[in-house]
Amino acid sequence: MTHSSPVPTFSARPGPADFFQGLALLLRSWSLIFRTPRLLGLSALCALVTLVALAALAVLLGAYTPELLGWLWTRPEAWYGRIFWYLILTLMFLILFVVGANIVLPVVLAPLQDPLSERTEELCGNYTSPPFQLGPFVQGLLTSVAHTLARIFFLLLGLAVLFPLNLVPVAGNTAWTVLGTLWTMLWLAGEHLAAPMTRHGYRFAEVRRVMRQRWLLCLGFGAGVFVLLWVPILNSFFLPVAVVGGTLLYRGLLVVGNVPPPPSQPIGK
Repeated sequence: MTHSSPVPTFSARPGPADFFQGLALLLRSWSLIFRTPRLLGLSALCALVTLVALAALAVLLGAYTPELLGWLWTRPEAWYGRIFWYLILTLMFLILFVVGANIVLPVVLAPLQDPLSERTEELCGNYTSPPFQLGPFVQGLLTSVAHTLARIFFLLLGLAVLFPLNLVPVAGNTAWTVLGTLWTMLWLAGEHLAAPMTRHGYRFAEVRRVMRQRWLLCLGFGAGVFVLLWVPILNSFFLPVAVVGGTLLYRGLLVVGNVPPPPSQPIGK
């Protein structure tokens, strides 16, 4: 049984529907993973590692997030003050959990990301994965890890710029959480769009240009990945879905001309 191409159909110009098309990439990714045995096998391996890592991260943050908030804002004695304090504690835990997941998981699972992305592109058509060679594999792995660490630096930099908002009790804490969440959503899209683009030799300046041009599409995709991280059991597939979705996002933007042809490895060659 044959299936239609998984490449999403985007409009060439930005529009209000972009956000929902970005969200829809998650459903497209799930469908592609579960009907492709090789993708499902790689995703299951990622899921096992992810499940253990997320559980450990949740335990660690559960122990230390109250101490961090207590350092910034002493827990009030009044009952109404405590309500706000625990609300901010919950919000802070959520965003730190997402940040922590996006620091640990991409590094730990880096060896599996390129095979997932390459197999996804093969299913999109007009692409053939290069044959395995130890030298290029090691070089590609080191490059992938280095670029991931660089992108993590930008995530932390943005959150650090916003962090002084926490010095203002209640309103500042809430503002940091909301703005930090939006920044993390956009970063999630950039992280997983940059992965296939880096593999094809694009400079990161090109990734930034595409994200500025189609920011609402990227925000929708990033929001979907962000929400996926909070769905029990399914969140163990967080990274595979994000990798497949980021690759589909790249190929969809390539088709409509928002991304120029690959500079070093043309599609179909």
